[in-house]
Amino acid sequence: MELTVIGSGDAFGSGGRLQTCFHVTTANKEFLIDCGATALIGFHKLGRDPNRVGTIFISHLHGDHFSGLVWWLLHALHVSGRTEPLDIVGPEGTAERYAVVAEALFPGSTRREPRHRLTWHELKEGQVTTVNDISVKPYPVCHPSGAPSYALRILADGKSIGFSGDTEWVEALTDVAADADLYISECFGFDEPSCCHMNWRVIEQNLDRLTSRRIMLTHMSPVMLANRDKVRNPRVIIAEDGLTLDV
Repeated sequence: MELTVIGSGDAFGSGGRLQTCFHVTTANKEFLIDCGATALIGFHKLGRDPNRVGTIFISHLHGDHFSGLVWWLLHALHVSGRTEPLDIVGPEGTAERYAVVAEALFPGSTRREPRHRLTWHELKEGQVTTVNDISVKPYPVCHPSGAPSYALRILADGKSIGFSGDTEWVEALTDVAADADLYISECFGFDEPSCCHMNWRVIEQNLDRLTSRRIMLTHMSPVMLANRDKVRNPRVIIAEDGLTLDV
């Protein structure tokens, strides 16, 4: 399994980074974890084909994590002529929030039927959902978004990826990371408190409890980016746009 960081930035593009999006490739499938507004830009920059992505997992319904779906689906309709099926898996209300955003940005855009099969799947707290042989279990976190916000535990081809989504520290994150091949954690701050987000010092205090093989920090503010050289734990990776890892 290979994971590529399409976007590792916060909502504001700090450090010139694109918004949250991870592209995962297995032996016979490709999927995304989150789809921020700049996801398609990142895909084009890296020479990736959006039509090869069969499943998109969404952690929560803030624009920097899900609004890239608007351009993703418009591109499929008007540019690439996509015919391959696409499954979108997100919190309750994802399809409805997408329609509101798409109509606000491109009035009338949701009236056109796609050429491809498009299926929306709703996550339920604590329940495993399996789509295209990829399983995901959502864990509730602390990050108000007008809908349930989740950390995600994803299993595919015998590999496991945990993703915190956006949240302050909650105990469920130890289950999300438990023995995972990779745990991706938001790390908005360095040592300063921030409502509904984590900082490096909190993560550092809990490293022994986060038992994943590796941890990748993402969604960093200017302050965290300025202090990233102070993160020296050999198990911890700093995300960079375009970084590719073997999972």
